[in-house]
Amino acid sequence: MPYITPPQRQKLDKDPRPTDAGELNYTITRYLLSYLEDKGLKYSTLNEIMGVLNCVTQEFYRRWAAPYEDLKIRDNGDVGPFPREISTPK
Repeated sequence: MPYITPPQRQKLDKDPRPTDAGELNYTITRYLLSYLEDKGLKYSTLNEIMGVLNCVTQEFYRRWAAPYEDLKIRDNGDVGPFPREISTPK
């Protein structure tokens, strides 16, 4: 949990659009804690939250991070050469 300053918290309470990684972490954590409070502290709720976070991470990587990495490989070259057994997909 990031320990952001009280003025940052006040700003986010009025306008929940974070401007840095700490504020992003804080905002997401606040949403998760609100969900946890509504649903109750129990295994199924914790499992739901962890599952959603896992899916969000994978989807974010698939949709934005992987294409960006592919672009940078095209721009700058790959780290290879790779052994034949580990060749990269074309």
